[in-house]
Amino acid sequence: MIGAGTSAQRIYPDAINALVDLLRDGMTICVGGFGLCGIPERLIDAVVGSGVKNLTVVSNNAGIDNEGLGKLLRTRQIAKIISSYVGENKEFERQYLAGEVEVEFCPQGTLAERMRAGGAGIPGFYTRTGVGTQVAEGKETKFFDGEEYLLEHGICADVALVKAWRSDETGNLVFRKTARNFNVPAATCGKVCVVEVEELVPTGSLDPDCIHLPGVYVQRVLVGAPYDKKIEFRTVRPRETA
Repeated sequence: MIGAGTSAQRIYPDAINALVDLLRDGMTICVGGFGLCGIPERLIDAVVGSGVKNLTVVSNNAGIDNEGLGKLLRTRQIAKIISSYVGENKEFERQYLAGEVEVEFCPQGTLAERMRAGGAGIPGFYTRTGVGTQVAEGKETKFFDGEEYLLEHGICADVALVKAWRSDETGNLVFRKTARNFNVPAATCGKVCVVEVEELVPTGSLDPDCIHLPGVYVQRVLVGAPYDKKIEFRTVRPRETA
């Protein structure tokens, strides 16, 4: 992992500058977020603008058409996705059925643990999840106390892209409610962790007991605000007449 450096070295003016020397064709990027909640929008846009291709992207979701990782699918920059849920994206469906993108499906809890394990330096672990299903195809198994388990490998990414609510100048992060989701395990499994935040506050102003991810895991921070609240689907009933 690249060293954290000083506070001044850690803060970047925008997503493009934060990623300019990190991106290359064929790399693995781990992206936080759940659906459109807590996704690093500015950083995803910067990856799109960079033009890098043949990416392996690890994320719980594949975004939706023209939002989130759906933007990288639309520009055909993703070669492989490791994910647990890829619905709600017609372009992904088209590319998958046409054999244009490789997909590795992973149960949601297993995916989170694979990220966490990679960040903790654990190369693999055994789990009961997926035994006897297509998830188990081609994977090593072992019996413990008469029960069969699958060997799953930890995930280590070249870069982790994360969205947080607040950061202080040394990279200590606080996430807001469900936006915490996959952002913490994603952050830990990247060799370099780049975080976009809504608010940047002075060092020492965050309650230590409320910090969700210590700054030791974070190498680069940028302020991405203001944000629009994206909603995947909006279902409403007709307004009744008075």
